[in-house]
This record gives sequence, structure tokens and C-alpha cells, in this order.
Amino acid sequence: MPKRILFVFTSVDKTLKDAPTGWYLPEAAHPYFALAQKYEIDFAAPKGPNPPVDPSSVEAFKADVKFLEDATVKEKLAHAKKLSEVKASDYDAIFYVGGHGPVIDLAVDPVNIALANEFYRSGKVTAAVCHGPAALVGVTDANGNSIFKDRNATAFSDLEEAQVGKEKDIPFLPETRIKELGGRYEKAKEPWQAHVVKDGNLITGQNPASAQGVAEAIDQELSKA
Repeated sequence: MPKRILFVFTSVDKTLKDAPTGWYLPEAAHPYFALAQKYEIDFAAPKGPNPPVDPSSVEAFKADVKFLEDATVKEKLAHAKKLSEVKASDYDAIFYVGGHGPVIDLAVDPVNIALANEFYRSGKVTAAVCHGPAALVGVTDANGNSIFKDRNATAFSDLEEAQVGKEKDIPFLPETRIKELGGRYEKAKEPWQAHVVKDGNLITGQNPASAQGVAEAIDQELSKA
């Protein structure tokens, strides 16, 4: 039986400033195509089917539109599970797709926090890219500490957020919050360069360029067991 990975998407389609948002296309496309031949992948979101893709990511990453056109992907998006229907015991890893949306819904969704707690505390791969790590800010280890406390991690940097001018579109900045939670935040030398950090079963990637590397790190971990 192939191992199973749960891809989690945001259900939010508007930022705090009412700008269109959603999940970020290459951050789902690159990991999916890197992992789908070897693993069984399911999609889920807080509200279930048809999680909204960020239109700006479709515009900026035209080469990845093939993901949206793929028949299997279309089916998975149309039938994405509600997070409340998901059991951690059915999966070997969880992966959070980025986009500004997760900072708004997944970060504070009690169902998501409980689910991610279960993955992390059972030693399963818990991975996220770009703004995806925001989905993990409420997650704690067995001692009740943030999973970022005293651990190495990355996420979309404050500098990158400033460069896209979206600081006011989200409730908090992922880099700042990870540091506030006691995490050892890392980033690439230059904005927009790929940077992936693994600390135990926590795998994080900094930005869209890091999505492929996160997938490779997930594969390495799942191949060990």
C-alpha cells in the first residue's frame, strides 16, 4: 500500500483588505507532481470542496496551470474533504499549501489545530510552505509548547511580505509569529530564493521557490520508514 499524504488548502478567498486571495498555485502544483506518482494524495480544506486558488498566482505562474487542468487534480479539488471529516490516522504526512489564506483561516481554526496536533504529536511528517506554516502557529507538542519553540523553521519572510505590499492583508506575519513563539527562524540569503528547513518531523519552506524542496524533504522522510 502506498503511503498517504494530506494536502491542506485554505478556504479563504479574500484578504483582510478584501483583495482576492486563496491558495498559491505553484505551492500545490510542484509538491503534487513531485509526490503523486509515489504516494496517495488527498485534498482537504476547512470548508471542503473547491478551495479557492489565488488568481494572482495563476497569472504569475502560467506554467503551473497544468495542475488546474489535470483531470485527477480537478476531481480531488472538487471533492476536497472538509477538515472535520479527516482522520490523522489515515495518513502518514500532512502538508499545508501556502497563499495568504492560511494566515486568516487555518491559523485559528480549532479543527485544523486539533488535526495538526495529532499529526505532529504522533511523529508524522508535518510540513508547510510559504504562508502555510501559519496553519501551525496554534499547534503544540506533548508538553503544551508551540511546535516552533526552540526549533528551526522558516516561512514567508517579513521582507518578502513588504516587497509584495501585503503586510496589512493578513492578521500577522509568519516570520514574526514564529519568532514570537520561540522558534529559530531561518531564511535564504536573498529574498525569493529557495530555503527548506527540517527539524525533527517538522518541515518548512520559505516561499514559492521552496515548494519543490519541501516535497523532496517529505519524500526523504517517508522513504525512511
